Amino acid sequence: MGIHRLNHAVLFVSDLDRSVAFYRDVLGFRVIPMTPDGFRGAAFLQAPDSTNDHDLGLFEVSGAGASPAGRSTVGLYHLAWEVDTLDELSDTAERLAAAGGLVGSSDHGTTKS
Repeated sequence: MGIHRLNHAVLFVSDLDRSVAFYRDVLGFRVIPMTPDGFRGAAFLQAPDSTNDHDLGLFEVSGAGASPAGRSTVGLYHLAWEVDTLDELSDTAERLAAAGGLVGSSDHGTTKS
């Protein structure tokens, strides 16, 4: 049996509260209480209709500057979240754009049904 799907992603962030608010308020993720008592600087989130125990982990890096990752350096290119319909995709794109979180898009024709 081989790997068949990405289960979760973990991102380093400069502002944990701001990042949690973005995924919660714009995309509807829920914070999942998975951190041990007294553990600070991390949050685990679950997508609205997910069956995973968490879909996204966020770890705060204090004092970190903006990432230089992009076309001239290595780093994460994108995350693709699955939705049920093209209407939901359009609605999500509008919410991301309104929040300043949509910096590009492309047609992933092979993953549409």
